[in-house]
Amino acid sequence: MKKTDIMIFIMMLGTFGVLSTEMGMIGILPQTAQFFNVSIDKAGLFVSLFAIIIAVSGLILPLICSKYDRKKVFLVSLGLFVVFNFIGAFMTNFYLALICRLIPAFFMPVYCSISLTVAGEIVPPEEAPSAISKVIMGVSAGMIVGVPIAAFFASYFGFQAATLWFAFVNLIGFIATLIWYPSLPGKEESYASQLKGVFGGLFFISIAGVILLNCGMFLSYTYISEFLQSVTHIINLDLTITLFIYGIFSIIGNWLGGKLIAKSPNKLVLTIPFLASTVFLILFFIGTLKIPTLICIPFWGLFAGIMNVILPYWTVSSVPQAPEFGNGVFLSMSNIGVTIGTSIGGWLIVTYATQFIFLGSIVILIFAFLAVLLRVKYFKVTG
Repeated sequence: MKKTDIMIFIMMLGTFGVLSTEMGMIGILPQTAQFFNVSIDKAGLFVSLFAIIIAVSGLILPLICSKYDRKKVFLVSLGLFVVFNFIGAFMTNFYLALICRLIPAFFMPVYCSISLTVAGEIVPPEEAPSAISKVIMGVSAGMIVGVPIAAFFASYFGFQAATLWFAFVNLIGFIATLIWYPSLPGKEESYASQLKGVFGGLFFISIAGVILLNCGMFLSYTYISEFLQSVTHIINLDLTITLFIYGIFSIIGNWLGGKLIAKSPNKLVLTIPFLASTVFLILFFIGTLKIPTLICIPFWGLFAGIMNVILPYWTVSSVPQAPEFGNGVFLSMSNIGVTIGTSIGGWLIVTYATQFIFLGSIVILIFAFLAVLLRVKYFKVTG
């Protein structure tokens, strides 16, 4: 195996760990609420506040950290995830556990953004898209596969076991980085030179699209475990298997999205909101029926997987001269979308019923389509 292949694999492992920590909480929100004896919308703070911190730090820290040795930055980032997940597993106070969860969130966009940038820099230019897509697979796997794994631990061993799993998977990435990842100097360019000419119409309409698309998708996805358990009555091992099926099809969506984005990214991103909305509308009406719901789950995962691939390319293409900043903005805006979506979803569940998260997603995706259409029509960019 080539040195660059080892580096990319380690970055995939690291991104899987940090994204498992962020998104794995989605799969254990009911157990989190039960463990701390709080409402499901309050337990959602473990997701929404984590996302808010990423949204803020993603605009600043990746660019600041771009000047430092990559290996040291990776070790600090992963080390924080290991330590605070381990400590948080033994906290019985809701707010202390929340603090332990939120501290490493500051460095999640640092790790992911610099990983995506490095993946494109350590290979020949013609291989860069393939290398970056591999790291995105780690991101997607953490977002998708991390949820059923965490749900399994929480269902059978409790909230603390799931949190210790987060610490363990990040520890593996930390050890691999410490032993096999080489020192890699940071960038010498000034922050000002990297940001020159960034802020234009293309940039702002791109991030608006990212926020709305992620808001629409995560408004429902954040509460997928709550929906499957309370509405469809899929629990325990069946829940884990269902979430895993979602994850498998999301990974397939990653692969398919990587193929389609090279051919016609604009048509793809214009189509996805309609396809996802169709699935959400069906789930709103048939969510109490187990078999029809199980049929819809793979399609939900497939479209989410395609979205996970296209949006980072779509964002970074608007700021090609500052990839760390572009990747950081993508993560930041994505998590603003997650935060807004989680908040709206929690409100819909408490105010109406769990099924109404799907109507909320449809409304947001309509606005997302308008933002995407504006970019495609007025900014002739194929990425």
